[in-house]
Amino acid sequence: MTTWTPQPAALQEILQTIHESTDTRNAAVQRTITHKLNNFTRAPDYVAYLAYILSSMPQEEDRIRTIAGYLLKNNARLILRASPEVLAFAKSAVLVAFSDPSIMIRNAAAQDIVAFLGILEPRNWPECLQQLVHMLDSPNVDHQEAAFNVLERACEDYPRKLDVEINGTWPLEYMIPKFIVLSEHPNAKMRAHAIACLSYFVPIGCQALFAHIDTFIACLFKRASDEDSAVRKHVCQALVLLLASRPEKLMPEMGNVAEYMLYSTKDKHENVALEACEFWLTFAEDPDLAPYLHPLLGKVAPVLLDCMVYSEDDLLWLQGDDEDAAVPDKETDIKPRHYGGKSHGFEREANGDDSAQKRVGAYGEELDEGDEEDYEDFDDEDFADEMSTEWNLRKCAAAALDVLAVRFGADLLNVLLEPLKTKLWSDDWLQRESGILALGAMAEGCIDAIEPHLPTLVPYLINTLNDPKPLVRSITCWTLGRYASWCTQPISEEHKNTFFVPTLEGLLRMVLDNNKRVQEAGCSAFATLEEDAGPELAPYLEPVLRNLVVAFDKYQHKNMLILYDAVGTLADAVGTALQNPMYVEILMPPLLKRWSKLKDDDDDLIPLLECLASVTIAIGPAFLPYAGPIFDRCHTIVHKSLLQYQAYQQNPEMDEPDRSFLVVALDLLSGLTQGLGMALEPHITRTQPSLLQLLTVCLKHPHAAVRQSGYALVGDMAMNCFPILRPHVPAIMQELIAQLDPEPKVEFISACNNAAWAVGEIALRYGRDDSEFQQWVHPLISRLIPILLHPKAPRSLHENAAVSIGRIGLMHPGLVAPLLPEFAQAWCQALYEIRDNEEKDSAFRGLCTLVQTNPAGITKSLLWFCNAIVRWNQPSPELNNMFQQLLNGFKQHDAVGWAAQVATFPPVIQERLATRYGV
Repeated sequence: MTTWTPQPAALQEILQTIHESTDTRNAAVQRTITHKLNNFTRAPDYVAYLAYILSSMPQEEDRIRTIAGYLLKNNARLILRASPEVLAFAKSAVLVAFSDPSIMIRNAAAQDIVAFLGILEPRNWPECLQQLVHMLDSPNVDHQEAAFNVLERACEDYPRKLDVEINGTWPLEYMIPKFIVLSEHPNAKMRAHAIACLSYFVPIGCQALFAHIDTFIACLFKRASDEDSAVRKHVCQALVLLLASRPEKLMPEMGNVAEYMLYSTKDKHENVALEACEFWLTFAEDPDLAPYLHPLLGKVAPVLLDCMVYSEDDLLWLQGDDEDAAVPDKETDIKPRHYGGKSHGFEREANGDDSAQKRVGAYGEELDEGDEEDYEDFDDEDFADEMSTEWNLRKCAAAALDVLAVRFGADLLNVLLEPLKTKLWSDDWLQRESGILALGAMAEGCIDAIEPHLPTLVPYLINTLNDPKPLVRSITCWTLGRYASWCTQPISEEHKNTFFVPTLEGLLRMVLDNNKRVQEAGCSAFATLEEDAGPELAPYLEPVLRNLVVAFDKYQHKNMLILYDAVGTLADAVGTALQNPMYVEILMPPLLKRWSKLKDDDDDLIPLLECLASVTIAIGPAFLPYAGPIFDRCHTIVHKSLLQYQAYQQNPEMDEPDRSFLVVALDLLSGLTQGLGMALEPHITRTQPSLLQLLTVCLKHPHAAVRQSGYALVGDMAMNCFPILRPHVPAIMQELIAQLDPEPKVEFISACNNAAWAVGEIALRYGRDDSEFQQWVHPLISRLIPILLHPKAPRSLHENAAVSIGRIGLMHPGLVAPLLPEFAQAWCQALYEIRDNEEKDSAFRGLCTLVQTNPAGITKSLLWFCNAIVRWNQPSPELNNMFQQLLNGFKQHDAVGWAAQVATFPPVIQERLATRYGV
């Protein structure tokens, strides 16, 4: 095979660009260089040039060669489309560089090898794996360590790719015993690498490791008291991974393991203590292990409580004592937000955002994609800033305590009552602060046991909002937010005056604190209070709005985003109470001031539009004077976004435009539609190009979040300004029908939900037996019934499909009733549990109409039908009358048969049928 050699001119151009890239002071130069480097990636042998500079140009400075190595790592995927000559050269060159005398070059080459080995897979580069394993026996300790470092990263990043057969042998059958032997190496770094490499094969159920599992566990126990903290950290990590995937192997030794982990949770090296603390979090999360954990509560819980005190490092990093309200934020402080779009109908299981972002819990921990239940436990967006920064021992302990509280409730509180009291009433502010954090962490699981103490604890927390230490004030806000649902209960006037009003006043004070961390925690907790209080907040709207309006002038960039959320949540909570002209006068000027300052492509426009969508719905007709410019801007954003996306589709070399602007503009148009209805007609009719034509394009958009918001707007227009929508329904209906899918991909569930919901709204607005709508009945029903019957369709989709089948049936009973036997049971099963509301009412009136039209269609599903009837709390008079007539009809038609069938029903159904309907 011919070997690759560089062309001098091309080599010189790439080298020159790398040299120029070291001038980081000139932004214009950097932009040009980025553009040039991006263009180089189109050259088929770019990776070979980078590998050549890294490995074969000792005359260049190490810094230049190292940059080439990092560029090679970042462009490693290009090797997949490289010619055999380029690929062979790049592979051999990085292995040559890995033995370079310079440590900088070796480190850069190590990163390249990890990247190449992951992309090519070890089975396609076995000589590299062989060389790395061979280097573990090198007499040169630096070479040993460098090889082990690469192997550790490979084991961590892609263990499954290593657990394969290559040329008739399984490399791990040799490597794993080798790692076990090396766990005894005299060099601590080698021991740490060995334990780490072994541990990464636990979660994938690697047979080569499990063949030696007992030896592996014995080796962990042997290293448990290693003098090196990195080794102990990896021992703890391995035990955590074993507990998660092979707990039965640890149970016989659980007494010793627990003692060791308790001891390690108190290790003076925080990296060891954090790994050990993960053990208790993992232990608590597995319900099957609860019987083993319960006897340890008395020892574990107090240790976790002690881990929640801020360390000196934390305090240095947080710099928490400043009055920094006037200090502008650094852009790096502001995390990117992902906007998923608006959900309609019964939305339970989909978050509607198809971005592949990591989900983060209330304590800053990353959540597995599959952990729906755990996500429910942790999905509190009312966390303070110190809850959302990087993962550390304090947060891990708080998260573990939260899960223990959910798992053991009162038993946990009994163990912690005395140590908690000691902390809460300590003279040391750090102890007090950690006690307040613990109280918040336990709120969800221990609420029943803590409730008798809340009349003492809530006033204590309100009083603590006056603490001179900002970190104490901020954690107190978070904890009050966790107990907001208790504070807002409408138990009595006394409860309201003693707990709700002082909490409201205290948190509003914190919203205007002079410390930014306290503002953030106060504003987040206040948003939680708003959600829990709902309409109970209405009498206090004037002081609430006046405080929030002051915050608009006071807040820096980061907290402004949380303030938008608090205003939007307030509007959602109090609804039409916000229509009072005085409240509109207080709230709208600062919102419009912010609105006028922001350009159409400013990221801050997204949360402001989101906030305005809630405000427009609440303010309703009173919003009309402000509607014109807001409507026009939304239309402009939708139009611009679609044009940008069209340009991107025609030229994929462009950066993909951010779809968030389009999604949030559609959602604000939905808000305007809900708030203003037909009053929007003059604005809609004068749009160029027509808003409804743009909307039809949105329904075809490749991104699910755009379609989701598009279908929400269709449904909202059907409900609130149907005459404007009606001429465009034929074009829209084609897209709606296509969107109805019995087994949508996860990211399409919310779009599908909204489409299913919108269909029902349109059917209702066309009215009974409308001739135009009749053409769509069969195509719609033939899509909706399979969704309803599909065992894997999400529950929310079952519910929305059932509602729309009911509504179409209400309007076109003659066309739908013959199909009743196909779906009656599944229909009743989908809707009997959901709360009473108008959507459910119209759907049930539809089902009753179908049963009246085809009584035989319900015969096989009578038990489910009766169960669904008696599960209603307060059906509307019209629906209740329909139930009564149908049940009377069944009984009169065949009294003996009816009595015999009812006798087979569960007693509770028999009793309710008799009590309510006399049958």
